[in-house]
Amino acid sequence: KLCGYLNKLGIKGPIKTWKSRWFFYDENKCRLLYYRTAQDINPLGSIDLSSASFDCKMENGEGIFEIRTPSRAFTLKAISKQAMMYWLQQLQMRRWEFCNTQSRFPVGSSQLVNEPLAGRANVVDNEHFLPLVKTPTEAVGLKAASLPAPQTSTGLQNISLKHPWTEIQNTVYNICGSKQLWGSNGNVFSFDEFQEHPENVDEEQEAEGAVKEGTLEDGRMGPRLNWIRKAKWMNSGFPGSEELLREKNSVDKVSVLQQQILTLTEEVKSQKELVKLLHKALEAAQQEKRVSNMYLTATEDKDRLELVRHKVRQIADLTSRLEALEQEKKEMEQILTLRDSHIQELKEHVQLLMEKNHAKQEVIMTLTEQMARELSDPLQEANTITVETLYKQQEEIEHLKDDIDAYKTQNQFLNSEIHQVTRLWTSVAENEKALLMKCACLQARNCQMESKYLTVLRKLQEAVPGLPNSHAELVKNLIQEALQWDVKEEAEEGFNLNPVSEYDEYGFMTVPDYEIEDWKLLAKIQALEIKSNKLRSQEIVEKPLRDRWNSIGELNPCAELKSLIRSGIPVEHRQRVWRWMVSRHCTPAPGHYQRLLEQSRSTEHPACRQIELDLPRTLTNNKHFSSPTSQLIPRLRRVLLAFSWHNPAIGYCQGLNRLAAVALLVLEDEESAFWCLVYIVENLMPADYYSETLITSQVDQRVFKDFLSEKLPRLMAHFEQYRIDVSLITFNWFLVAFVDSLVSDILLRVWDAFLYEGTKVIFRYALAIFKYNEEEILRIHDSVEIYQYLRFFTRMITDGRKLMNIAFNDLNPFPMKLLRNRRSMHKEELEAELCELEQIKAAYVKERAEQGP
Repeated sequence: KLCGYLNKLGIKGPIKTWKSRWFFYDENKCRLLYYRTAQDINPLGSIDLSSASFDCKMENGEGIFEIRTPSRAFTLKAISKQAMMYWLQQLQMRRWEFCNTQSRFPVGSSQLVNEPLAGRANVVDNEHFLPLVKTPTEAVGLKAASLPAPQTSTGLQNISLKHPWTEIQNTVYNICGSKQLWGSNGNVFSFDEFQEHPENVDEEQEAEGAVKEGTLEDGRMGPRLNWIRKAKWMNSGFPGSEELLREKNSVDKVSVLQQQILTLTEEVKSQKELVKLLHKALEAAQQEKRVSNMYLTATEDKDRLELVRHKVRQIADLTSRLEALEQEKKEMEQILTLRDSHIQELKEHVQLLMEKNHAKQEVIMTLTEQMARELSDPLQEANTITVETLYKQQEEIEHLKDDIDAYKTQNQFLNSEIHQVTRLWTSVAENEKALLMKCACLQARNCQMESKYLTVLRKLQEAVPGLPNSHAELVKNLIQEALQWDVKEEAEEGFNLNPVSEYDEYGFMTVPDYEIEDWKLLAKIQALEIKSNKLRSQEIVEKPLRDRWNSIGELNPCAELKSLIRSGIPVEHRQRVWRWMVSRHCTPAPGHYQRLLEQSRSTEHPACRQIELDLPRTLTNNKHFSSPTSQLIPRLRRVLLAFSWHNPAIGYCQGLNRLAAVALLVLEDEESAFWCLVYIVENLMPADYYSETLITSQVDQRVFKDFLSEKLPRLMAHFEQYRIDVSLITFNWFLVAFVDSLVSDILLRVWDAFLYEGTKVIFRYALAIFKYNEEEILRIHDSVEIYQYLRFFTRMITDGRKLMNIAFNDLNPFPMKLLRNRRSMHKEELEAELCELEQIKAAYVKERAEQGP
């Protein structure tokens, strides 16, 4: 056992005094208890070592060290330097063992969290910064308890005035005999917290054996059992040496066997608990299976509604568990903050010590060189330096050497302390990471459960039109409650437990407010599925991508950057990368944008009226543009007016407002958004894409139909069978690069690749969208229903990673050269058709003129 006498520095106002205390380590709670003497029963206080750090400063004096906890610092003093280093090493080892064996998660934690922690338990530290210090038996251990306590200058000085009641209790225990104290129930002193006293002779012998073997269970028991042994020897006299040896051996064996019995009993209990948990898990799985079978075989609607209510209760249970895990995460973050502050203090202290050590080494070198020069000339030495001066210098050198040795020892210990604290901090960080992963999995599972719940409600409402009025009203109320879930939780509890928020990072509504109730339900289901996919891919996909982006310094075109941009640019890097992509091909002219604004203020542009009409219809599902008083509306107006003066050939075309709005959301600065719009219209898109005739836009629709026939022949044949013209749907995709068609997260990923690679990205994603929903479209066999499905099917795409893989990998993508050739061929055909139409029109006009009115 780790125990012994140490001096503790007590501070009472301006007065500082050293008081002798008996210290005892409680391994169950990782606390260092301290008493006035080894025979006291009640501790005066305790020091929590689980989150403490240790420090020793040679400047304070020999044997003095500090224990720093988050609440205060304790200054202690050992009788020698060896005893101090022994205490520090042992406290380090005890802290490490406790932090590694202490369970970080409650019983029943998921396997996802327990698996990464299993390999970290019972780690043996093979890096010995400081050799093990030999145990000073005269100052540490149970033998030291039998020695008299170190005497202080006065008897009253050692008494703790902060704990008068504890002092009285300890004094009574020391004065009274054991039988009188424990046998008297009518004693005026009450010790309720020490109910584990032995009540018979056998228990006293067992306790005595435990003291001799060193198997005490807590810090309060140790001193009390020492007192028991002392009291028994005083009452019964000292036995002979042979009888004492036999009694000691028998008691030792009994105590060891009883300790083994206790250990095996605890192990059996833990195994039983594990079996119970496994039985409960098996019963839960069987219950889930039975519930699913009951739902499938239920004949009445009442039974199915009961099963739906059961699912609602399960969702509530998962929500409560999620709240508990979030609270645990906050506590872990606080602990991590405290550990970080300790590590920073230790690093600063080590740096100061290294600087001081370096300065002393320089002084020693200077003195050594001076002595060498002086000793080289005996005559000069005899003339200038006396024997006494030389002796003083040699003595000073010896002292400096001692200081160097002391600082080396101190440096070694501090290195070991920093190393161990860093490992503990790493362990806490890994535990926090495992908790975050568990929270993300639970949140994703919660989203999936809620999504399935909403899907069941929707199918129940559609598939059973003949529901009684009461049941139909109940289903309708459940749907309304599900749609208003976020608002209600936030209003009642002050924070949103549901992981789906109302707006994303750029202000887009995650659940658009459609007029049709069925569309609202579909939008909520889609938002839940998107959030579930994000949470599940956060640690596996998103975090490695963010790490790769964080490692990129200066941006340069390369294959790796192209791959990263296709995977999606993180929010914190998107603005910087977009500015870089625009500046590569479109060099902003200084002052040009301001001159265009001046011109728009002085002269009204012909397109000004159309711009004003389109402003309220821009990104109506985004909070930054949804109101006429929104802050971005005037900035969008200035960007569009400046572009209309910058490019008079186009002026303004419907669709440019949405392109400029997306650029404003990401780039924030309106001049940067203006140059981004110029880059898209004049560099990325072909010429005449936004002209009055929209010739190139029509050409792209014919090119897309060719690609659709080649890549998805079954789907194109299906469209031709029901006479579906896909250009009625896809024309707007190409004109505004999918704005208002895809959800915001997927839309911005498309724009990332579009700004870097050009218009071929729009073709690839358009094909991928049809491939993503191909099977659903093929199941519809009515032209009206196909058109209705194509109106909103892009809003139901939830897996952006899957869509990206289809666009760039699965469909065997085509190069830009092939796209240019197809455009050239179809443009010639379209111009020939337009020329023929003009001839027919001219002939018709001429014929009507000849016929007269």
